[in-house]
Amino acid sequence: MTYELKHGRPARAGRFVIDPWQERVTVNKVARDIQKTLESELERLGNEVAVLEREGHEQLSEASGENNYRDHMADQGTATFSRELDMSLEENLKDSFGAVRAALDRMETGSYGVCESCGASIEIGRLQAMPTATLCITCKEAEESR
Repeated sequence: MTYELKHGRPARAGRFVIDPWQERVTVNKVARDIQKTLESELERLGNEVAVLEREGHEQLSEASGENNYRDHMADQGTATFSRELDMSLEENLKDSFGAVRAALDRMETGSYGVCESCGASIEIGRLQAMPTATLCITCKEAEESR
């Protein structure tokens, strides 16, 4: 977005007039909105991880009591696939939980919104779309092209 500060002139097409105070207020509001989003996501992910861990432990204890001679190989394969899928989902949830926690920690230390690769500011639109982003668009595109 391009801002044109007030100088007594109207904004050109494609731009809007904003004074420095309003810009600071807008950025602060967006930062609070992102923080609220991250906090609610942290709570949601924490609840999901707890449920998966509880269910996973229950399933493992049930599986250890199985009579392998009684079950058909296809049933055993289905059960194994299901356990592996649950473990994979749990791992992905834990990774997301860690990324959200890290973003909140960066907010607390004042390094949120700074690219970890080049040190440039991450655009606010990117942070709104991906609050856990640690790289600016340029560095992320370079990382993905490797």
